[in-house]
Formats: sequence, C-alpha cells, structure tokens
Amino acid sequence: MISLTDVNVLPIDSFVDRFGDVAEHSPWVAEAAGALRPFASREAMVLAFAQAVRTAPRSLQLKLVNAHPDLAGRAARAGIMAADSVKEQAGAGLDTLTDEEYARFTDLNDRYRARFGFPFILAVKGATKHRILESFAERVGNAPAVEFENALGQIARIFRFRIEDRVSPD
Repeated sequence: MISLTDVNVLPIDSFVDRFGDVAEHSPWVAEAAGALRPFASREAMVLAFAQAVRTAPRSLQLKLVNAHPDLAGRAARAGIMAADSVKEQAGAGLDTLTDEEYARFTDLNDRYRARFGFPFILAVKGATKHRILESFAERVGNAPAVEFENALGQIARIFRFRIEDRVSPD
C-alpha cells in the first residue's frame, strides 16, 4: 500500500503508472484524476476518479464502459483480462462456474450487450455468482439511459474498491 501523502507527491507520470489500471484499460482517467491533487483523503481520491469520468465527453465514457470485460465471459475463460478483473471475478466465484452457469452468463451477456451496446458492469467484490445473476436479470429490462448511468455508477464503485486496495486510509 502507498500512503496518501506519497500519492499526492508522485509526478503525474508515476501517478498514472501506479493508478492507470484502476479504470479498466483507460489510463486517461488516472491522468485526469491526478490533475486534481492534492487529495485531502482517500475518499477524495476515489471521488476524483469518479469526477474524471463524469466530466468526460460521452464518447470517452462509452469507451471506458466498453473496456470492461463481460462477467464470466470469454475473456475470463481465456485469461486475457486485467489482473484486477481476474482477482475480482475469482473472488465472486466466477472462475468456478459449472457449464450450465457459464451458459447462463453467456446468454445474459449476449442479451445485455445486444440491448445496450456495452457490457453489463457490476462491481463484483463481495458479491456471489447468484447475486450477480439476480442483478443481471433485474437490469436487462432497464431503459438504455438508466443502464448507462448504472454502468458509470458501478465503475465508480470499482474505482473505490481498487483504490482502497492500494492506498492506505492515513
């Protein structure tokens, strides 16, 4: 873990190197958040990452959403996800799905992506595969605008979990 004091004095390139993967394959988020330093608290750092996304153009927001892998999807089975995503999905039991469960996730991922044009995003830390499937079923019927907001909100939760894993609360 790194202290908030040390986070606040990192050169911007070092900050992006250290936190660029907090936002899935989108280091621009860390660059924008890093420009908002110094952070008064770890919570302020989390909020800076969320603000960087909220104030970005919709095209960048959509790229960020689309950078996320499908939950228990093909990338997970092939092992080509970001390290944090691998750890988070494994923590939710998504690495031990039965063939039937995998088929259900694949069906829901495909239906969701066809309806909304981006992957289903859920901050899975602390969730079970059963809760994830329930969330999928609840959200697949939402209006596209509602679901885009849900995706951004879940991404902000992912930021929180990843930053809390890396930065001490001071």
